[in-house]
Amino acid sequence: MPGPAQPFLDHVATGLTSLCRAWALTRKDGQAFGFTDHDRDLTFEGLSFKAGSGLTARALQQATGLAVDNTEALGALSDAAIREDEIAAGRFDGADVRCWLVNWQDISVRWLQFRGSIGELRRAGGAFEAELRGLSEALNQPLGRIYQKPCTAVLGDTHCGFDLNTPGYAEERAVERSEEGRDFFWDDLSGFEQEWFTRGRLTVLNGVAKGLWSAIKQDRSEGQQRRIVLWEALRAAIAPGDMVRLEAGCDKRMETCRLKYNNLLNYQGFPDIPGEDWVMSVPRSSGINTGGSRR
Repeated sequence: MPGPAQPFLDHVATGLTSLCRAWALTRKDGQAFGFTDHDRDLTFEGLSFKAGSGLTARALQQATGLAVDNTEALGALSDAAIREDEIAAGRFDGADVRCWLVNWQDISVRWLQFRGSIGELRRAGGAFEAELRGLSEALNQPLGRIYQKPCTAVLGDTHCGFDLNTPGYAEERAVERSEEGRDFFWDDLSGFEQEWFTRGRLTVLNGVAKGLWSAIKQDRSEGQQRRIVLWEALRAAIAPGDMVRLEAGCDKRMETCRLKYNNLLNYQGFPDIPGEDWVMSVPRSSGINTGGSRR
């Protein structure tokens, strides 16, 4: 991250400063929020930073090299700023965070001190506490290929290459009945065989839970109904008539990639890797022992 610009350094060098802090939170759905600890609202970067909104931050820990910058933000839950039900629904998970030091007398004189994302979020007693993680946090994620029999790609990603908009592999329809945001029932899902959506994904397209999604654990018929069960319940209310998108599932096997998706060319697994018992193989005098393919 670049250092402060010269006008900011000149202001600090005077020894008599008029600095305040300003924070911008941008959620993954594009909704942005601005906060400041100044006693008046500020406006820059196309965003209004609200005064007295109840958000403060602890001292920022910064280091040179690849160490992860981090701090914590504390705030009050309110309908006007950050609501408890939106935190519970995961709306702020992974939100982009920017923090400036701003000369409130001349907002063009400012320094972007921190940029990162929200990590762990905790809430209690009408307040919340958010861990803020710097940009170098992404460097902690393991990269590279994993050598295993099942496919390592996510269905529809750049490695898989399959287009989930292909007819027959996704369905958009209104919710008929749901229980606790985890079990969904339809009287008719004709055209899709049982278990077609198992290991797939359900995404809410409108309503209170718009944008939320969860992986599908089971897709089965129960009497005259079709029941789809999610691994994790959606953390917002689902009402009859809300539109959802169902995407077909993949169990990562080579046979599924070839027969269900006709996508074997992009299979990212290694089905011919020997099992653990291979190291225990010993010579034998009977039967076929050609050393050929284990398949």
